[in-house]
Amino acid sequence: VQLQAYGGGLVQAGGSLRLSCVASGRRTSSYDMSWFRQAPGKEREFVGGIRWSGGSIYYADSVKGRFTLSRDNAKNTVYLQMNSLMFEDTARYYCAVDLDRSSAHIARDAADYDYWGHGTLVTVSS
Repeated sequence: VQLQAYGGGLVQAGGSLRLSCVASGRRTSSYDMSWFRQAPGKEREFVGGIRWSGGSIYYADSVKGRFTLSRDNAKNTVYLQMNSLMFEDTARYYCAVDLDRSSAHIARDAADYDYWGHGTLVTVSS
C-alpha cells in the first residue's frame, strides 16, 4: 500500500486546511485509517482515526471539536478537515493504515499501523 498525503501548507492561526490521503496499491476500504502528527523534537502522536466502515471516528482530545475526519472509500481517500488551527498544531501530518481487521477499536499507537505516507507539513503562524 502506498499512501500520499496532500494539502499541507502555511496558514495563520484561526485558519483552516484540508488534508487528503490517497491510497494506492490496495483497496483500503476494509481497513481502519488514521492521521498522526509529529512536531520537531516531539514524538509522533495520534490525531484521529476512522473505522473502515466510516461508522466510528475517534479524535485526540487536543483536536476534538476542531478537526473532522472523513473517508471516501470509492476514491480510496481519507480526509482531515482542520479548523481553528493553532500554533500548537504545527507539525508534519501522516496518514496510516491498520491492516489488522480483528481490532475492535481504532489503534492510537503508531506501532500498530502497517503502512505510512511521507507526510505533509502544516505550519500555523501565530
